[in-house]
Amino acid sequence: MGKISPSILSADFTRLADDIEKVEKAGADYIHIDVMDGHFVPNITIGPMLVEAVRRITDLPIDVHLMISDPDRYIDAFVEKGASIISIHTEAVTHLHRTIQYIRDKGVKASLALNPATTLDCLEYVLPDLDMVLLMTVNPGFEGQKFIPAMIPKIKQLRDMINKQGLNIEIEVDGGIKPETIEMVSSAGADVFVAGSAIFYSNNYNSIIHKMRENMRI
Repeated sequence: MGKISPSILSADFTRLADDIEKVEKAGADYIHIDVMDGHFVPNITIGPMLVEAVRRITDLPIDVHLMISDPDRYIDAFVEKGASIISIHTEAVTHLHRTIQYIRDKGVKASLALNPATTLDCLEYVLPDLDMVLLMTVNPGFEGQKFIPAMIPKIKQLRDMINKQGLNIEIEVDGGIKPETIEMVSSAGADVFVAGSAIFYSNNYNSIIHKMRENMRI
């Protein structure tokens, strides 16, 4: 079965604990936390302290997406506060292999995130060292954007790469994921689906997550 990773960027921070409890009861597999620095992407969000707060609320894996410049400076902090998975952007890292190994040496799953216009060539020498690849299906920085259909062939190409090498790597997709788009991205080969506004802006988290699972083609 595919995995649902609700992005709390779209949650109501005045009742965050309640929102996280509701998506957990509705069947969420991960909790996704988007970290933005106002430099790598044109928005500023949250940091390690929120990861610590979320860890106190839930035992679900915390899926941290670092949309920041020079992420090496902050990996230790996010690990210490309870991150289970850390995604770094290939576009933001100078010594990619070293950073991936550092994350894994900390006992955390390592994920590499790629912006929509970034090709899969950057994975050639690091793919076996990864636990996950996060393909952005919108340009990162803001919630509520429309899914970019041109990303479907990219998902398929990545799935073929992973399968040909016999690797056990999850493909995560982030951006514009909702019941209406999850069928085509799951059919293309994605495993993990980040959804923010589709879940948290709805009146019934359980209904939306159930509908997303119904529409998966895995």
